[in-house]
Amino acid sequence: MTSGATGAGQELPPQVYALDDDPALLTAVTKLLRRAGYRVAPYDSPRRFFLEAPLTPPCCVVLDVHMPEMNGIEVQEKLAARPFPPSIVFVSGGSDIPTSVKVMKAGAIDFLPKPFAAEELLRAVATALQRSEVELAERASAREAQERLARLTPREREVCAAVARGLKSKEIADELGAAVKTVNVHRSRVMTKLGVASVAALVRLMTAAGGGDPEPVE
Repeated sequence: MTSGATGAGQELPPQVYALDDDPALLTAVTKLLRRAGYRVAPYDSPRRFFLEAPLTPPCCVVLDVHMPEMNGIEVQEKLAARPFPPSIVFVSGGSDIPTSVKVMKAGAIDFLPKPFAAEELLRAVATALQRSEVELAERASAREAQERLARLTPREREVCAAVARGLKSKEIADELGAAVKTVNVHRSRVMTKLGVASVAALVRLMTAAGGGDPEPVE
Protein backbone atom coordinates (compact mmCIF):
# COMPACT_ATOMS: atom_id res chain seq x y z
CA MET A 1 0.00 0.00 0.00
CA THR A 2 1.19 3.50 -0.76
CA SER A 3 1.16 6.34 1.73
CA GLY A 4 1.63 10.09 2.00
CA ALA A 5 3.58 12.07 4.56
CA THR A 6 1.97 14.57 6.91
CA GLY A 7 3.53 17.79 8.07
CA ALA A 8 4.41 16.16 11.39
CA GLY A 9 6.42 13.44 9.70
CA GLN A 10 3.71 10.81 10.11
CA GLU A 11 2.24 8.83 7.27
CA LEU A 12 -1.33 9.27 6.09
CA PRO A 13 -3.07 6.33 4.41
CA PRO A 14 -3.64 6.78 0.65
CA GLN A 15 -6.77 8.72 -0.36
CA VAL A 16 -9.58 7.06 -2.31
CA TYR A 17 -12.81 8.73 -3.42
CA ALA A 18 -15.88 6.57 -4.08
CA LEU A 19 -18.60 8.01 -6.32
CA ASP A 20 -21.74 5.93 -6.79
CA ASP A 21 -25.47 6.75 -6.52
CA ASP A 22 -26.24 3.25 -5.17
CA PRO A 23 -26.22 3.72 -1.34
CA ALA A 24 -25.72 0.03 -0.58
CA LEU A 25 -22.78 -0.37 -2.93
CA LEU A 26 -21.24 2.92 -1.84
CA THR A 27 -21.38 1.81 1.79
CA ALA A 28 -19.94 -1.61 0.98
CA VAL A 29 -17.07 -0.16 -1.09
CA THR A 30 -16.29 2.42 1.60
CA LYS A 31 -16.17 -0.23 4.35
CA LEU A 32 -14.03 -2.56 2.24
CA LEU A 33 -11.47 0.10 1.40
CA ARG A 34 -11.31 1.45 4.94
CA ARG A 35 -10.72 -2.07 6.28
CA ALA A 36 -7.85 -2.30 3.79
CA GLY A 37 -6.33 0.81 5.39
CA TYR A 38 -7.29 3.53 2.92
CA ARG A 39 -8.77 6.94 3.66
CA VAL A 40 -12.11 6.92 1.85
CA ALA A 41 -14.40 9.84 1.01
CA PRO A 42 -17.76 8.54 -0.27
CA TYR A 43 -20.02 10.63 -2.54
CA ASP A 44 -23.45 9.77 -3.96
CA SER A 45 -23.63 12.91 -6.12
CA PRO A 46 -21.22 14.01 -8.89
CA ARG A 47 -22.10 17.65 -8.26
CA ARG A 48 -21.26 17.38 -4.57
CA PHE A 49 -18.14 15.43 -5.45
CA PHE A 50 -16.82 18.23 -7.65
CA LEU A 51 -17.77 20.87 -5.08
CA GLU A 52 -16.19 19.16 -2.07
CA ALA A 53 -13.50 16.66 -3.08
CA PRO A 54 -10.03 18.28 -2.99
CA LEU A 55 -8.54 15.52 -5.20
CA THR A 56 -5.05 16.30 -3.94
CA PRO A 57 -2.63 13.87 -5.61
CA PRO A 58 -1.81 11.08 -5.20
CA CYS A 59 -5.36 9.72 -5.08
CA CYS A 60 -7.83 7.66 -7.06
CA VAL A 61 -11.57 7.55 -7.71
CA VAL A 62 -13.78 4.46 -7.71
CA LEU A 63 -16.40 5.67 -10.17
CA ASP A 64 -19.80 4.32 -11.19
CA VAL A 65 -20.69 4.51 -14.88
CA HIS A 66 -24.45 5.06 -14.64
CA MET A 67 -25.58 8.01 -12.49
CA PRO A 68 -28.52 10.40 -13.04
CA GLU A 69 -26.81 13.76 -12.52
CA MET A 70 -23.73 13.04 -14.64
CA ASN A 71 -22.59 9.72 -16.02
CA GLY A 72 -19.18 8.26 -15.33
CA ILE A 73 -17.78 9.13 -18.75
CA GLU A 74 -18.71 12.78 -18.23
CA VAL A 75 -17.08 12.71 -14.79
CA GLN A 76 -13.93 11.19 -16.31
CA GLU A 77 -13.80 13.88 -18.98
CA LYS A 78 -14.20 16.63 -16.39
CA LEU A 79 -11.49 15.12 -14.19
CA ALA A 80 -9.15 14.83 -17.19
CA ALA A 81 -9.25 18.62 -17.55
CA ARG A 82 -7.69 19.09 -14.11
CA PRO A 83 -3.95 19.85 -13.82
CA PHE A 84 -3.46 16.62 -11.82
CA PRO A 85 -6.28 14.22 -12.77
CA PRO A 86 -6.74 11.31 -10.36
CA SER A 87 -6.52 7.70 -11.46
CA ILE A 88 -9.92 6.10 -12.03
CA VAL A 89 -11.32 2.62 -11.40
CA PHE A 90 -14.73 2.22 -13.05
CA VAL A 91 -17.52 0.01 -11.74
CA SER A 92 -20.66 -0.76 -13.74
CA GLY A 93 -23.96 -2.56 -13.27
CA GLY A 94 -23.78 -4.00 -16.78
CA SER A 95 -21.14 -5.55 -19.01
CA ASP A 96 -21.08 -2.60 -21.40
CA ILE A 97 -18.16 -3.44 -23.69
CA PRO A 98 -18.22 -0.21 -25.79
CA THR A 99 -18.22 1.88 -22.60
CA SER A 100 -15.44 -0.16 -21.04
CA VAL A 101 -13.31 0.24 -24.18
CA LYS A 102 -13.96 3.98 -24.26
CA VAL A 103 -13.04 4.65 -20.63
CA MET A 104 -9.95 2.43 -20.78
CA LYS A 105 -8.72 4.26 -23.87
CA ALA A 106 -9.26 7.50 -21.95
CA GLY A 107 -6.89 6.29 -19.24
CA ALA A 108 -8.98 4.39 -16.68
CA ILE A 109 -7.05 1.83 -14.67
CA ASP A 110 -9.75 -0.86 -14.69
CA PHE A 111 -13.43 -1.51 -15.46
CA LEU A 112 -15.17 -3.85 -13.02
CA PRO A 113 -18.68 -5.14 -13.80
CA LYS A 114 -20.95 -5.42 -10.74
CA PRO A 115 -20.95 -7.60 -8.75
CA PHE A 116 -17.17 -7.74 -8.44
CA ALA A 117 -14.96 -9.59 -5.96
CA ALA A 118 -13.39 -7.61 -3.14
CA GLU A 119 -9.94 -8.75 -4.27
CA GLU A 120 -10.57 -7.34 -7.75
CA LEU A 121 -11.41 -3.90 -6.40
CA LEU A 122 -8.50 -3.86 -3.94
CA ARG A 123 -6.08 -4.88 -6.67
CA ALA A 124 -7.40 -2.20 -9.04
CA VAL A 125 -7.27 0.51 -6.37
CA ALA A 126 -3.70 -0.41 -5.44
CA THR A 127 -2.69 -0.16 -9.10
CA ALA A 128 -4.52 3.15 -9.49
CA LEU A 129 -2.80 4.70 -6.48
CA GLN A 130 0.58 3.46 -7.66
CA ARG A 131 -0.06 5.06 -11.07
CA SER A 132 -1.06 8.31 -9.38
CA GLU A 133 2.13 8.37 -7.31
CA VAL A 134 4.30 7.66 -10.35
CA GLU A 135 2.61 10.41 -12.37
CA LEU A 136 3.01 12.87 -9.49
CA ALA A 137 6.72 12.05 -9.22
CA GLU A 138 7.16 12.38 -12.99
CA ARG A 139 5.45 15.78 -13.00
CA ALA A 140 7.66 16.97 -10.13
CA SER A 141 10.75 15.72 -11.96
CA ALA A 142 9.66 17.44 -15.18
CA ARG A 143 8.99 20.71 -13.37
CA GLU A 144 12.41 20.62 -11.69
CA ALA A 145 14.16 19.80 -14.98
CA GLN A 146 12.34 22.60 -16.80
CA GLU A 147 13.35 25.06 -14.10
CA ARG A 148 17.00 24.08 -14.56
CA LEU A 149 16.82 24.38 -18.35
CA ALA A 150 15.21 27.81 -18.02
CA ARG A 151 18.48 29.09 -16.50
CA LEU A 152 20.25 28.77 -19.85
CA THR A 153 20.83 31.68 -22.22
CA PRO A 154 19.71 31.29 -25.87
CA ARG A 155 23.24 30.36 -27.00
CA GLU A 156 23.63 27.91 -24.12
CA ARG A 157 20.37 26.28 -25.14
CA GLU A 158 21.69 25.80 -28.66
CA VAL A 159 24.89 24.23 -27.33
CA CYS A 160 22.90 22.12 -24.88
CA ALA A 161 20.69 20.74 -27.67
CA ALA A 162 23.73 19.97 -29.82
CA VAL A 163 25.54 18.20 -26.97
CA ALA A 164 22.41 16.13 -26.32
CA ARG A 165 22.45 15.09 -29.99
CA GLY A 166 25.94 13.71 -29.44
CA LEU A 167 27.89 16.36 -31.35
CA LYS A 168 31.52 17.12 -30.45
CA SER A 169 32.69 20.65 -29.71
CA LYS A 170 34.23 21.01 -33.21
CA GLU A 171 30.96 19.89 -34.83
CA ILE A 172 28.97 22.28 -32.66
CA ALA A 173 31.34 25.13 -33.51
CA ASP A 174 30.95 24.45 -37.24
CA GLU A 175 27.15 24.26 -36.92
CA LEU A 176 26.86 27.48 -34.92
CA GLY A 177 29.63 29.39 -36.69
CA ALA A 178 31.54 29.87 -33.43
CA ALA A 179 35.04 29.16 -32.16
CA VAL A 180 35.68 25.80 -30.53
CA LYS A 181 37.00 27.60 -27.44
CA THR A 182 33.74 29.56 -27.15
CA VAL A 183 31.68 26.40 -27.53
CA ASN A 184 33.69 24.74 -24.77
CA VAL A 185 33.01 27.67 -22.47
CA HIS A 186 29.28 27.45 -23.19
CA ARG A 187 29.37 23.70 -22.77
CA SER A 188 31.01 24.00 -19.36
CA ARG A 189 28.45 26.60 -18.27
CA VAL A 190 25.60 24.41 -19.46
CA MET A 191 26.81 21.44 -17.40
CA THR A 192 27.35 23.66 -14.34
CA LYS A 193 23.96 25.41 -14.56
CA LEU A 194 22.14 22.14 -15.07
CA GLY A 195 24.07 20.35 -12.35
CA VAL A 196 25.03 17.39 -14.55
CA ALA A 197 28.42 15.76 -15.00
CA SER A 198 27.94 13.76 -18.19
CA VAL A 199 26.18 13.82 -21.53
CA ALA A 200 24.05 10.87 -20.41
CA ALA A 201 22.85 12.85 -17.37
CA LEU A 202 22.14 15.83 -19.62
CA VAL A 203 20.01 13.69 -21.94
CA ARG A 204 18.12 12.23 -18.96
CA LEU A 205 17.39 15.73 -17.68
CA MET A 206 16.10 16.90 -21.06
CA THR A 207 13.97 13.76 -21.35
CA ALA A 208 12.53 14.39 -17.89
CA ALA A 209 11.69 17.96 -18.95
CA GLY A 210 9.52 16.53 -21.71
CA GLY A 211 11.55 17.88 -24.60
CA GLY A 212 10.17 21.35 -24.07
CA ASP A 213 12.02 24.54 -24.91
CA PRO A 214 11.58 26.82 -21.87
CA GLU A 215 12.18 30.52 -21.99
CA PRO A 216 15.76 31.28 -20.97
CA VAL A 217 16.72 33.36 -17.96
CA GLU A 218 19.44 35.81 -18.91
